[in-house]
Amino acid sequence: MEHKVKLFRKTREWIWVWVGVFLFVGSLSQALLAETSRDFMKESQEERDARMAWWREARFGMFIHWGLYAIPAGEWQGKPVQGIGEWIMNRARIRLEDYRVLAQQFDPVKYDADTWVRIAKDAGMRYIVITSKHHDGFCLWDSQYTDYDIMSTPYGRDLLQQLSEACKREGIILCFYHSIMDWQHPNYAPLPGWDQDREEHEPDMDRFRVYLKNQVKELVDKYGPLGVMWFDGEWEATWTHEHGKDLYNYVRSLQPSILVNNRVDKGRRGMQGMTQEGGFAGDFGTPEQEIPAHGLPGVDWESCMTMNDTWGFKKNDHNWKSTETLIRNLVDIASKGGNFLLNVGPTAQGEIPQASVERLADMGRWMNVNGESIYGTTASPLGEVPFGRVTAKPGKLYLHVFDWPEDGKLFLQGMDAEVKHVYLLVNPESLLSFQQSKPDKTVELRVPETAPDDIVSVLVLEYEGKL
Repeated sequence: MEHKVKLFRKTREWIWVWVGVFLFVGSLSQALLAETSRDFMKESQEERDARMAWWREARFGMFIHWGLYAIPAGEWQGKPVQGIGEWIMNRARIRLEDYRVLAQQFDPVKYDADTWVRIAKDAGMRYIVITSKHHDGFCLWDSQYTDYDIMSTPYGRDLLQQLSEACKREGIILCFYHSIMDWQHPNYAPLPGWDQDREEHEPDMDRFRVYLKNQVKELVDKYGPLGVMWFDGEWEATWTHEHGKDLYNYVRSLQPSILVNNRVDKGRRGMQGMTQEGGFAGDFGTPEQEIPAHGLPGVDWESCMTMNDTWGFKKNDHNWKSTETLIRNLVDIASKGGNFLLNVGPTAQGEIPQASVERLADMGRWMNVNGESIYGTTASPLGEVPFGRVTAKPGKLYLHVFDWPEDGKLFLQGMDAEVKHVYLLVNPESLLSFQQSKPDKTVELRVPETAPDDIVSVLVLEYEGKL
């Protein structure tokens, strides 16, 4: 009888333990779904400027799209698949059970985080944004909230931890792209249209949002402080404005200084990327594969762009943009007050394609000479100019000359401040001659016969007064 009493007491104790665990997990889930008490969208202009300062100074960053999709590299079952590489699960209509097999093949033995970071730094890039998780749901780090991560692969080591350490060594700011949309999670809704009969699928966006927040907290806690949480995949109807605002505030509560792009919410105007009015969350706009036609005063934005036609690696995509196009895109974006986030798509072995490496090295050589005309600059106060683009700093205009004049004369319109000095950025000790006509606000500049740089040459115009 005494033995039965002890057994009953022991059983009762374990019941209460599990009840406690259940209540704790339930309360934790409710806490994650509860709205953050502080509305971080209501910060002062001074607070916002202080938070945005490093990003506005940087102007140039590396985007990295990497995941299981690098293994098929644009082909499935021996046939090429149309569309961008990282969407192959969608484009080839691959069932989850078949796609998951790729995890058993992912072994990027040539991955060297220090090499990646040096490539970015030597190109003049100041920050890196890498896909912690893309739409396929596979995670590049050791996550305690899923087994569908890098630890389930033959490689079995945390890729993001290595990158985080390399970035810290080189002074590069680490940021994460993190997809809201998730084609593999059993609670995400809607179920992918090509894979409708999954037995384990139980759509519940509240549960999914707990998972999403848990992983975001994991990323911030393990690898922070981070520069940006760069969200994507917000366009499906199951993700609402309320969800976006709540996630924005949650991320800011984890690290108040962090930046969050506008794809956290529902305010993005398609591929043009700018945020429409209406109280939507997000610190900067995200034009994709395009550059706004004009500058946008008082608006922070970042053009993300590929070097070829795809974000994730596709072995047969050789449609590479030229170095000239990439450098001029960088200048064009800076002249309109934006940042340039330029993508690389590493191979399944962990190497950045040589064509990307070569172009980034070319950009780095140009930035070594002309970086002053990009970093920390603001949009042109003179609007468009016929010879190229203009960026600005207090008391200085940087004239980026695309078309070098055959007659040795450049004309600048709308210059009402007093010009003090003009010189080539490559040779600041040698002043150039100029004539200024204040009545018609025109400056005539005399330049050497030969352009210092065949792609973009930069003149510095120092002035006094207000433009």
